[in-house]
Amino acid sequence: MKPLTETDIRASFVNCSKGEAQRLAVPRDLAELPWPDLDFVGWRDPGAPDRSYLVAERDGRLVGVTLRSASQSRGFLHRSMCSLCLTTHPGSGVSLLAARKAGQAGRDGNTVGLHMCTDLACSLYVRGLKSPQAGNRLEESLSLEEQIERTREKLFGFLDKLYV
Repeated sequence: MKPLTETDIRASFVNCSKGEAQRLAVPRDLAELPWPDLDFVGWRDPGAPDRSYLVAERDGRLVGVTLRSASQSRGFLHRSMCSLCLTTHPGSGVSLLAARKAGQAGRDGNTVGLHMCTDLACSLYVRGLKSPQAGNRLEESLSLEEQIERTREKLFGFLDKLYV
């Protein structure tokens, strides 16, 4: 992914108002992110733990999405798998993140959800640059490039559902 600026990020959101996009918390460390290793940039809102944000490049344009996490009451022994990167995490390491749909459907309250790594570090897990705490990645016969492509396809499938 190419490096993004705060302006790029704020202009990319498709499922919130321009005012909401101007008020949301953007990471302060954008210049320090490992951009070449990211398929998307994702972060949690430090002031609102149930809110997360994701920005990806899709068909030559940026698509930003606001996400809400479902409340969780899982024990540490429960394991869940991220639908994007297939990393397993114990406890609350995977969250059901719901995105309001774009346009009128979103204003009518329609959402799309996906189980994702709560820290939104899927790109780093796939590439082996980050290890899950007390979790693991499945041993796969796919090459790294094929795993990255699968993760991107799953992400794009999720983003495409925002417009349906």
